[in-house]
Amino acid sequence: MVDQQAALLEVRRKLKEDFPYYARNALKIRTKDAKIVPFELNAAQRILQKAIDDSMAETGRVRIIILKGRQQGLSTYVGGYLYSRVSQSTAKKAIVVTHKSDSTTALFNMTKRYHENVPEILKPSTSYSSRKELVFDLLDSSYIVATAGGEAIARGETITHAHLSELAFWKEGFARENLNGLLQSIPDADDTAVFIESTANGVTGPFYEMWQGAVAGENGYKAVFIPWFLQTEYRTPVPEGFEKTPQEQEIALKYGLDDEQVYWRRLKVNQNGLDMFKQEYPCEPEEAFLTTGRPVFDPEQLTKRAAELKGPISRLALELTSWNEHPLGELLLYRQIDPGETYFIGADVAMGVRGGDYSVAQVLDSEKRQVAVWRGHVHPDYYAEVLFRLGTLFNNAKIAVEANNHGLLTVNLLFKTWHYPNVYMNVVEDKITDVDTPNLGFITNAKTKPLIIDDLRAALRLGELELNDKTTISELLTFVVKESGKLEAEGDCHDDCVMSLAICNHIHDGVWKPIPVTASHYVHAI
Repeated sequence: MVDQQAALLEVRRKLKEDFPYYARNALKIRTKDAKIVPFELNAAQRILQKAIDDSMAETGRVRIIILKGRQQGLSTYVGGYLYSRVSQSTAKKAIVVTHKSDSTTALFNMTKRYHENVPEILKPSTSYSSRKELVFDLLDSSYIVATAGGEAIARGETITHAHLSELAFWKEGFARENLNGLLQSIPDADDTAVFIESTANGVTGPFYEMWQGAVAGENGYKAVFIPWFLQTEYRTPVPEGFEKTPQEQEIALKYGLDDEQVYWRRLKVNQNGLDMFKQEYPCEPEEAFLTTGRPVFDPEQLTKRAAELKGPISRLALELTSWNEHPLGELLLYRQIDPGETYFIGADVAMGVRGGDYSVAQVLDSEKRQVAVWRGHVHPDYYAEVLFRLGTLFNNAKIAVEANNHGLLTVNLLFKTWHYPNVYMNVVEDKITDVDTPNLGFITNAKTKPLIIDDLRAALRLGELELNDKTTISELLTFVVKESGKLEAEGDCHDDCVMSLAICNHIHDGVWKPIPVTASHYVHAI
């Protein structure tokens, strides 16, 4: 009898703590071929489950943002996860918010299907059920749905579990306010969960910002991306005589696609175009975010490089007068500092207000390899000291500061107060007097900006410059030519990394590699 009770308690514990086990034994889903079957996690859902397990082990709570393709079953998973938590625990409140009313209805109907088909022994007492709410009276828990719009959502409520669906498509005028209000209603407590999921919709708005923040490790959310080719149903039998194009061969080799997957992809691309396919069925996160302007830099080349990156070897913070390892340090180091190397630094200067533009310093070595990036919010006067310490760290590197606006203060302090020995000076020639006038720093204007951007584009296209920083690549991907002809960041995106890199590339002396001396050289010399 004791053994039987212990076994029952173990099963009950597993049902509460092991969601795949609970889903398989308690939940029913409707398949794409209209069958009602037990909920077995697919490959995409197992990736999300792994992210949840990791988050719970690390923090005791779940904060996840999901960039997904179409119809991968992630809304189904999150709906089941939320139902499992509020239907087996006391004092829990879950909310699901979608971008339009028919999606809200569809997700709530899915949850009601879970509730109606759950085994009676696991079904909680329900005192109220409407088109928008399930209330479990004895548990004092509930599950509600809402549509993002003009009115505040969950104001005054305490939410423990939230599913914010298709955030990229929430109404533009209210998306940010609705999101902020919802996130404020969720305490930073154990056994709480926030899932933000969406397909991509451009490079502006709160979803893109939240995704970028998660990737950079800046907002406490874990970024989860799931490529389209994990879905077993995304394949089509190939016709007789099928042959892959050279591009398809490259993609198949890179991602391990078989012919049926490649042919399915070809049909989708032919139906909707390559750009829309990448947005709705991305292979990598960077593919999904399309710009409305014309990209200045080659997206395919940048996306390929981003997939190869492994992250910084060290992260440093300036503490008093020295650089020390720090998990929140602004300086990301990608290569070891060589005492015999020559370095160049390009610096972009911002006001230093949090939430605004960043001050950024890019460091290139003599072979134009991106060695380090400093990126942070500091006032222009203190930024002069940061650059002094940074230049000193990199063997008195040549530093070019963008001397527009706030940068004029930074470059003057760097030269006149800190007496930095290697500040870039732009020599202006007076054609009338034939007198050269040296000006501190680099001035960006209507003439020089296209020049340095074109130089940077050429350096990247020709493979002269090695990129190692993901944030820089992200900004390069969203740097566009607008209809007006202006070169600038798309929407609310930043271009501080782009401009500092362009300045650094511009002042670089050029890649120089010694010619290896062979025996034949000595023969000719003799």
